[in-house]
Amino acid sequence: MPTFDALHYPYASRRNVVYANKGMVATSQPLAAQAGLQVLQAGGNAIDAAIATAAALTVVEPNANGIGGDTFALVWHGGKLHGLNASGPAPRGMTLDKLTSQGLTHVPKYGPLPVTVPGTPAAWAALAQRFGKLPLKTSMARAVELAREGFPVSPTVASAWRQATALFREKFKEPYFKSWFDTFAPERAPQPGEFWRSAAHADTLQSIADTAAESFYRGPLAERIAAFVQSAGGYLSQEDLAAFQVDWCDPVSANYRGYEVWEIPPNGHGLVALIALNILKGFDFSERDSLRTHHLQIEAMKLAFADGLAHIADPTHMRVSVADLLSDAYAAERRALIGERALQPMPGEPSRGGTVYLSTADGEGNMVSLIQSNYMGFGSGMVVPGTGIALHNRGNNFRWTPNTPTAWRRASGPTTPSSPAF
Repeated sequence: MPTFDALHYPYASRRNVVYANKGMVATSQPLAAQAGLQVLQAGGNAIDAAIATAAALTVVEPNANGIGGDTFALVWHGGKLHGLNASGPAPRGMTLDKLTSQGLTHVPKYGPLPVTVPGTPAAWAALAQRFGKLPLKTSMARAVELAREGFPVSPTVASAWRQATALFREKFKEPYFKSWFDTFAPERAPQPGEFWRSAAHADTLQSIADTAAESFYRGPLAERIAAFVQSAGGYLSQEDLAAFQVDWCDPVSANYRGYEVWEIPPNGHGLVALIALNILKGFDFSERDSLRTHHLQIEAMKLAFADGLAHIADPTHMRVSVADLLSDAYAAERRALIGERALQPMPGEPSRGGTVYLSTADGEGNMVSLIQSNYMGFGSGMVVPGTGIALHNRGNNFRWTPNTPTAWRRASGPTTPSSPAF
């Protein structure tokens, strides 16, 4: 259940609809929502509030996102919709030949190899620079405070934290995982309501705020990140971090029954939702919660995800265009596959959650819709010692099969793994 914090005359109806005329923040953790609301109260806009909320979420929900993850945002500002893709590429020095020479047949879930360039700090800085009203230091101040002074861990987060700790104690035996336990579970995972704090996390957030993320990509933090990953056998370098730039992109859309639905384009997987909507708009629905309605929705999503897995990748390597995937002709072709019986009812292995969501709005009409992710839970299990930076494991999305859009290139380049639905 999302937490809503509203600025100025909030009103909640019996149906849990919240109204406010000066601004609103919605996310999964109350302390993070309050951080965004405090920025609105200090004169910030929806973009500043989104940064504040996102930074706070790395503290209060470390089981689902972190400083070393990726960020994607849709920003409505100045009467126009802007897209921000802050997902980083693979290390340039990491090639398929190097991986296969180690006897590997896939990119591991954990450890140094699935770590690609983190984009989250760059996203905060880019949002503040282009659309924010307040300094980045002001927007991130509450997140720094939460990390330094501590906060009571919420029950849902505590449960995920406990499960991750049990899994990691079973799987993580290599010495480079020690920093994860030192940071998040020196003795055990925190209990619901128990205070957790991380001075190292606070120092890192403060450094990012003070330098507009320069320290993370071209400064002392970059040096520590690269040195740690390479000492563990990974390939992420200072050059990879220094070369990273966020991608301001044009969102893609589909019209569903009179509503224009917008998503971040590939490498993001938001396109899956649009493909499914295109398939579904050709059906008539008389009831919302009928067996037929749910069947058609499930089958449409299965077809859309199949297309996403096959075609969505770094846009420079996609062989099928977004326009083709969203065409009415292709939607009709896929729609015709849906009958009375389920298609290919084979079980899969669902990924463990690793994404948070937030949305903000202000009295000027600005709005932000943002996700932030370490991909799988706490990510790669790699925490840069003394920094609180939990590195994500997005590189696990790369395919091993040659000549596919998401295959790891034999000659490494700035190939970006596909990313979660937005």
